[in-house]
Amino acid sequence: MDSTQKLLRKYHHEVLDPGSPTPLYHQLYTMLRDCIVGGVLEDGSRMPSEKELSTSFNVSRITARRALHELAAENLVARQRGRGTFVNYRYRPELLNAPLVGVLESLEHMGRETKIKVINLRFTRPPSYILDEFDIDDDQQLCHMIRIRSNKSMPFAYYESWSLGLDKSITKRALEKHPRLELLRKSGVKIASAEQTLSAEAALPTAADALGVMPGKPLLKLIRRSFDKKRKQLDHLNAVYNPDRFQYQMTLTLGKEGAAKGAKKGAKV
Repeated sequence: MDSTQKLLRKYHHEVLDPGSPTPLYHQLYTMLRDCIVGGVLEDGSRMPSEKELSTSFNVSRITARRALHELAAENLVARQRGRGTFVNYRYRPELLNAPLVGVLESLEHMGRETKIKVINLRFTRPPSYILDEFDIDDDQQLCHMIRIRSNKSMPFAYYESWSLGLDKSITKRALEKHPRLELLRKSGVKIASAEQTLSAEAALPTAADALGVMPGKPLLKLIRRSFDKKRKQLDHLNAVYNPDRFQYQMTLTLGKEGAAKGAKKGAKV
């Protein structure tokens, strides 16, 4: 199966939205980049030509040319005169090993192995659906953060969090240098337990743009609620992950009574 057929099998021309404020060339570039990074288009395979892209996705050749140019600028494809354009990226999943301890320590370990970029940091009154989770006054403010996590310059996670107890002196620089859980602990926020829910979600435009994927792409979704010893909620985290770059892995060991004895958590990114 050639590259054009692989693309058409995964997508169709309606995946591009002419009415979107995002230029068509960028929509096409994002789709092609997602296919390359996700392994749909394999390393060394020939990319569709400008004409093939133009015909398959109902765009002009100028749009197709611009999309291919953007891929070449990121060294994701290589142009060979007289032969065409070829994929120049090989996906090599790497396991970020986490200690055989609790989930929070594991996540803090991953925080040191990858890079974070803070998009937004503010103290504000949360929306009603978040306020209902916290035992606080209606006019009390929480720390609201939006962050992107990357591995080797490849973004794989988009985080939105609401936290109680953080000092207003906290800075974006500190959050990008130290794990968030470490800063919470230094601020006196003592997390005793956490509950996690894993599901799937179609990529919303904001998260899709941050992760470099097409809107509507299926993403792994995690909601984590953290509590103190008295079960007072201290933190709400809503995270979405690009499954082409991240996998949540657990290894359980059964004890003598047949109950799970321990877990190993990691992320393939």
